[in-house]
Amino acid sequence: MPNTARWAVTLTLTATAVCGPLAGASLATPNAAASGLYAPSALVLTTGHGQSAATATPERAVTLNCAPTASGTHPAAVSACAELRATGGDFDALSARSDAMCTRQYDPVVVTVQGVWQGKRVTYERTFANECVKNSYGTTVFTF
Repeated sequence: MPNTARWAVTLTLTATAVCGPLAGASLATPNAAASGLYAPSALVLTTGHGQSAATATPERAVTLNCAPTASGTHPAAVSACAELRATGGDFDALSARSDAMCTRQYDPVVVTVQGVWQGKRVTYERTFANECVKNSYGTTVFTF
């Protein structure tokens, strides 16, 4: 599949994950809206091999919804949402586990995040040296 088609699929998933949960909120009745207000937190995380998102081949995409409850296609949605809440949604604050043992092999892996965190637009990109280093960050957020 050409890179253009892969990115089109990734962007479609992003739009669906971000806009889908937001579309239903406008249909709520005033009483229902007053009793269940929350800032939406819906993210699409992608991963692929390459130096940057522009040159990487997307390999996997997952959704992560953290409000009102943890859900999505992320394999550890509850833990990932808890970790993001602990950092206030700051992906740069996620740090590597101290017990992680990774080789120094350079096989760059790019992670991107698009969506909304507590009602604010989020765009994040980070390149890790290899898959092991990526998986050591934030315990579960980037492990998918």
